[in-house]
Amino acid sequence: MRPYLVVASINPLLNLVEEIEELVKTSTKVIVIDEGDLLVRKKNDEILKDVERSYYGPDERRAWFMERFGRFYEKYASVIPERAHAETSFGFLVALEEGADFIIELDDDVLIKGLIEGHRSNLFENSGETVYSCSKWYNTIDLLVLNSNGRYFPRGHPYATETRVEDYSWHTLGGQCVLNMGHWLGNPDFDALTILYNGGLDGRCSIVGKNIKKEKVIVGRGTYFAVCSMNTSFVPKVVPAFYQLYMNIMGIDRFDDIWSGLFLKRIADHLGDLVCIGKPVGIHEKRPRSTFSDLRKEMEGMIINEWLWKAVDESDLSGNNYSDCYLSLIEVLKTKINEVNNEVFKKFMLIQLEKMRLWIEIIDVLS
Repeated sequence: MRPYLVVASINPLLNLVEEIEELVKTSTKVIVIDEGDLLVRKKNDEILKDVERSYYGPDERRAWFMERFGRFYEKYASVIPERAHAETSFGFLVALEEGADFIIELDDDVLIKGLIEGHRSNLFENSGETVYSCSKWYNTIDLLVLNSNGRYFPRGHPYATETRVEDYSWHTLGGQCVLNMGHWLGNPDFDALTILYNGGLDGRCSIVGKNIKKEKVIVGRGTYFAVCSMNTSFVPKVVPAFYQLYMNIMGIDRFDDIWSGLFLKRIADHLGDLVCIGKPVGIHEKRPRSTFSDLRKEMEGMIINEWLWKAVDESDLSGNNYSDCYLSLIEVLKTKINEVNNEVFKKFMLIQLEKMRLWIEIIDVLS
């Protein structure tokens, strides 16, 4: 069973130094999505010298699309944003084409001991508890022991009061999963508004995660959660429905993983597959950055999020695989967006739907 590790980074991958032995032992291939900086690549070659690896900067990505799509390559290459976290989508295509058994997406500021084994066991072992929520949302911060007794919610969790009622029922139903979101200690994945409210001006605040309560929680059918892709794994069959949406456009960013996770959860529920969160648990050493800058990028997305999750939840899907269900969801959302009385909102969503359709066309060529 061969894993692929996808990391988007413009930095030396110092977070992988302690994991080299496991990467070698598990024959993991590392796909680095970067901006082509040769000095950084030289440093990463030193770190990853014993690990099979490939680098894909803008030039390599362009060549990859040209080889597969010829004179039409620009249309398909346009699904991958420039200088945005969602560039990781390209790594998923490489891993899918090369026959990965499972794929791990990791941010370069998350340090994890036992990365590969933690994800492998949560995906493929028949274990775990299942949680259902009367509010249709599970608060992933609830899984952490914090240094504060307050109530906090992650980036991407809707603000509507009815989604923030933590009324859960637990069942001892385990199972194999198609996606696993590993957790992390240190800086939680808060939105900028939460960070500001708690006194953080550099993208971080005083609230930190100290421990995790459960190693595997399966999020039950009809219950959603905010999927953060900084430490996530999944099986190849879900790649058609896990496109990291096109961000850093029209002033909107930071919802690529949130909305791709929302779409995937709805489709997995439709197909009867399971999604979970828990281990492996890493340490998030978030780099300083402007909270106000993040807030600007998040505000319009936060407004869209309150509508989008309901539209997805109410979608009547068809199809018996991830590609067909994704196309079905695209058609449903295309109809629902016409009900929205906001032209900017409509334009942004139509861009997303077009990129999502192109994503499926790319997958079809690779299949």
